[in-house]
Formats: sequence, structure tokens, C-alpha cells
Amino acid sequence: MPLADIGVIGGSGFYDFFDGPGGAREVDTTTPFGPPSDPLVVGEVAGRRVAFVARHGKGHRLAPHRVNYRANLWALRSVGVRQVLGPCAVGSLRLEHGPGTLVVPDQLIDRTSKRAQTFYDEPPAKVVHVGFADPYCPVGRTTVVTTARDTGWSPVDGGTLVVVEGPRFSTRAESHLHRSMGATVVGMTGHPEAILARELALCYTSLALVTDHDAGVEGGPAVSHEAVLEVFAQNVDRLRALVVAVVAALPVPGDCTQCPCALDGLDTGLELP
Repeated sequence: MPLADIGVIGGSGFYDFFDGPGGAREVDTTTPFGPPSDPLVVGEVAGRRVAFVARHGKGHRLAPHRVNYRANLWALRSVGVRQVLGPCAVGSLRLEHGPGTLVVPDQLIDRTSKRAQTFYDEPPAKVVHVGFADPYCPVGRTTVVTTARDTGWSPVDGGTLVVVEGPRFSTRAESHLHRSMGATVVGMTGHPEAILARELALCYTSLALVTDHDAGVEGGPAVSHEAVLEVFAQNVDRLRALVVAVVAALPVPGDCTQCPCALDGLDTGLELP
């Protein structure tokens, strides 16, 4: 019997998910790609079994480019997870989307450069090409948007998340470039998380919380990590409450006809957990 069917990957400032012990427990997992950012914590939320991992580790030990994204996703699948929610902090590339805005992106642009972004790159894995035209789970996105509206948090439904390598923030010129590419928000952790989830046939949905305007948007001062964490802290209880409501509202994984079928007909050479 799986320990959990829903996974939550907590972003900057989102280091805990369960209120008190409440039956939640740490689960040690081993993966072919090393240890996850922290031991998974598994417990019950809104009648659903959930596995939580802090993306950066407790205390924010891991910079975005040092997160072991492969281990995190593999570990979640190994305990039974088939749907993943990925809250994250982002900078806005649009004046109209200020701090505290919730964006539920439907597209992604990868501008990272050094991250392992496939499970299928060396034997015994075979060469595997998965479809990624629509990088986020349509069922998960609809659930997040509907639930957010029901709870009084009007989200931006759709938009493009551009993911940069980090750990530095963008220059003003890069910010202008990202806007010209049609991006809505910019962050450092949404990729390769999304593609790795797809390579494991997991449903993955991003919940992007705007903490600042990016440097080139309004000509103001450059953003700082401290300012990002401050705004995130002001909104983290609201975000956590939304994630709990989404967990309760998510349908069974079989309702999605896109993500679970990502590997259909493909010989991966790997035995997935």
C-alpha cells in the first residue's frame, strides 16, 4: 500500500507542512541519484495521504542550483506519490502582478545551464524523449485555480515562468529580455522539477507566489534575498492553507489523461519505483 499519493515540495520559506505531530512521520528514502533535500515527511491532510519535502532543506541549506531535483522527485514517487504540488517564490515581470499575487503558470522557459534534467542519461537507462509541450498538469492547474478563487485569492490563470540558473538575480537587461520573450514571472526552481516529474509520469502543478517585481520592470532597486523571504513569510500561511484546500480538492490521479501517459510505449530501461 502506498504511503502517500500526493506530494508537496515546499519552496523558500515553506519548510513545514503538517501542523504538529498528528501522525506525520519522517520516512528515509534511498534513490539512485542520492538523498533528497530532506527526509520526506508523510502524514494525512484533509483525508489524503501526503508526502512533503522542503525543496531547499530545512533552514534553506541548498541554493537553487544545488537542489537534487532528481532525488526529490524519485523519492516522492517511491512512496506512492502520483500528483505533485510545487509552491515557489517568483519575481514578477509584469507591473500589474505585484507582491502577493498568485500565478498558476501554464508554460515554462528554461534558461538554466548546469542542472541534471533527465533520469535517462546513462545505462541502464535508454534514450527517452517525453512530450513537454504543456509542462503542467491540466487537472492540477484547474484544481488550483478553482480552489484559489473559492478561497478568495484571485489567481492569475496561466502565464509563462522563466527559470534562471541562480543563485544570482537577473540583470535589468536580462529582465527586459525575459519580458520580450513573453514571460510572466521569473524564478530559480521550477526547472528541472517540471520535466523530471513528467519523466516519472507524475502530475505536476506549480503555484508561483510573487514576492517582488524583477529588476527591469519598474526601474526600482534590485531585489534582495532577504526581501523575498520577508514577503514570502507574510503570505506563507495563506499559501499553506491554499495547498491544504487543493489537496482536499484534487481528484484521483486517473482523472488526468496527459501526465500519467508520458511514458506509454517507451522503453526506458529503468525500473521506476
